[in-house]
This record gives sequence, structure tokens and C-alpha cells, in this order.
Amino acid sequence: MEISMDVSKTLLICVILMALGEFMLNKFPVFKKYCIPSAVVGGLIFAILNLILSVAGVAKFTFDNSMQNFFMYVFFTCAGFQANFALLKQGGKKIIIFLILAALMAFLQNAVAIGLSFPLGINPMIGLMTGSIPMTGGHGNAASFGPQAVELGYPSAANVAIAAATFGLVAGCLMGGPIADSLIKKKNLWNPSMKNSEVLDTNTVEEVRPLSYNVFIYATILVFIALGIGAYFKDFFDIIIPSIKLPVHVMGMIGGCILTNLVPKISKKEEAIPQPEIDVMGDVSLSLFVTMAIMSMNLLDLASLALPLVVLLIGQVVLMFIFAKYITFNLMGRDYDAAVIAAGHVGFGMGAVPVSMANMKAVCNKYSYSKLAFFIVPIIGGLFSNFTNAIIITGFMGFASKFPM
Repeated sequence: MEISMDVSKTLLICVILMALGEFMLNKFPVFKKYCIPSAVVGGLIFAILNLILSVAGVAKFTFDNSMQNFFMYVFFTCAGFQANFALLKQGGKKIIIFLILAALMAFLQNAVAIGLSFPLGINPMIGLMTGSIPMTGGHGNAASFGPQAVELGYPSAANVAIAAATFGLVAGCLMGGPIADSLIKKKNLWNPSMKNSEVLDTNTVEEVRPLSYNVFIYATILVFIALGIGAYFKDFFDIIIPSIKLPVHVMGMIGGCILTNLVPKISKKEEAIPQPEIDVMGDVSLSLFVTMAIMSMNLLDLASLALPLVVLLIGQVVLMFIFAKYITFNLMGRDYDAAVIAAGHVGFGMGAVPVSMANMKAVCNKYSYSKLAFFIVPIIGGLFSNFTNAIIITGFMGFASKFPM
């Protein structure tokens, strides 16, 4: 029996699972110990329950996820408000390093995917559907490049890419927090005196004011203006460079970046950018997006993957684990910020930037906030890596297409 949930019922289930996730985190310390996000816990519980009911022939839930993209757009736009030029100057060198690391990771993901395809007896193009297309690229790239492979004559490519992206989303959620947690503990990167400080600048601790209703209205106006600016930017770029499809959420981030640097220069308000209220909007949107994405996953697609594809995906997990723990962490500074960034890299390197943010938020909730991580990861993962990954994918698809089907 199929139980179809409209958008209102989907949101109801979503917020119930968010609350369940928070309850589970408080009830079972193991989740907090390894920095597993509450949205992941609640969403996975329902996804597993849905799988059991479906296999048993009792019921299968389907959801109206039309609001999912909206929450993603709002989250990215709110993240864009953190990109002020002062912070850009402070973290400039590390931004370049992380961009190179993200591109290198995407290259290695495709190299591993094609390299393992030959001994496993899989066509390289199908193997490529488990590389950076679904991993660094997530479901968006899987839905974009998968059909391109189908048009080239590989009918199963799109399904493999979507299933691999789902696998990556789960793996990224479960792996990022524990990696950062182990690094922080093993390297002794945190002490209780850092709890209420911003790690990027421990000499300055700003007094946190109470949230305000009127200021929240002002913050909401700014966020939606930024999102609208981003939408018009997307239309503009679609006209001048139609060959490159920039997602709305990336352009919304750019809109937030523009306002956070422009409004303080023209506004007479004491607090031109109400960052606490914007952060709350971003956190709520992030939790709703991640919970909705995970609770609606069809885990049966993962269970039905053939053994060779499972091996390919395990290879991606091993690669990401080694890269984040030993390369990302070391090259980003071997400090607390670097550990949080490593958790974020696992998030978008295996699934999506919202997973990165959920991973980093879980780590920071246990330890302390890292402004540098929350600035660098969404900028690179949500914006620049889309360009580098697309170039890398195009090159590898051209290489894979040379082999017989």
C-alpha cells in the first residue's frame, strides 16, 4: 500500500523527525560523541522504517518534496551573508588551498572510479557514475550528467549516478563528524576556554544580544532580497553563458555576499546585517532540508546495487576518509579550524554542501564555533567547486567514451 504525503504532511513528518533526532542525541550520547547531526539521525530512522515496511509489503511512504529546494535556496543565501570582505582577506590563502584540494579530490574520485572499473569488469562510463559526478557533485550533478551518459548509449548510467549520490549522502553524513572528532581529540586541538570564542580570532569575543522580532523581520527581508538578486543573476548568466547552468542556490549565495558587503556602507543602522537572525533562518532551513532529503531516500535502490558497484562506492569512502583525515586536515593548518573543515569536506565531497554544514554544526555544537570553516566550505563547496568539477567530469567522460560498451 502506497501512502502519499502532500507538502503539508511532508513538512509535518519532517519537523517530527527533527524533534526525534534531537531527542535521540540527548538520549544516546553516542550520537553526540561522534558528532552525528540530529537531522541525519531522525531522517535515517524514518528511511529505515520505510524500507522495512516497503519490503514487508505493509506500506510505502512517498513525499512531496517541492519545498526541499526552497529550504536549500534559503540556507545557501543565509550562508552568503557570512562572506564579508574582511573575512575573505583573513582566510584568503586557505580559500585557494581548499579550492585546489576540492578539485584534486574530484579528480581522484574519477580516477578511482575508472581505475577500479577495469578489474571489476564494468564499463568505465558506468564506473564514472560513482565518481565525482554523484560524490562531489551530489544529486544535482547526478541528475545532470547521468542523462548525458544515457544519450551516449549507456542506459543504466542515470540510475547508477542517482543511487551513488544517495549512498554518498548517507556516507558523508555518518563519516564527517567522527573524522573531525577523532582529529580534535588525538591532536588535542580544543580546550574548554575556546567554548564561547570564535576560533578564527580568539582575541575577540563579542557579546551576543537577544534575538529580536523586529530585527528578524528586517533579516527576513534582506534574505529574500538576496535570493531574488541571485535569481536575476542566474537569468543574466543563462543568457550570456548558456552552456554553463549555474544553480539558483549558488547565485543566492552571491546575492547574500553582495548585500552583506554593500548594506553596511549605505545603511545608517547600528547593526546593518543582523547576522544572529540570519543564522537562525539558515540553521532552520538547513535542518529542514537535510531531514527531508534523508527521510525520503529510497534505501532499496542502494540495497539492490550489484556487488561491483558496491565495491566502487566503498572505494570512494576509503578515498574520502584518507584524503580528509590526512590531506585536507594537514594542508589546511593542522588546527581546530582544519579539523572542522575536514568534516565539511567529507560532507560535500560525498554528498552535498548542506551535509557539510550539518557535519560542521554537529562538531561545533560539541566544541566551539569555527568562523573560518563556515566561511570557506560553503564558498568552495557551493560555488567554485561546481566549476572545477564540471571541467574535470567533462574530461573524464570524454576519456571513458573511448572504450567499447
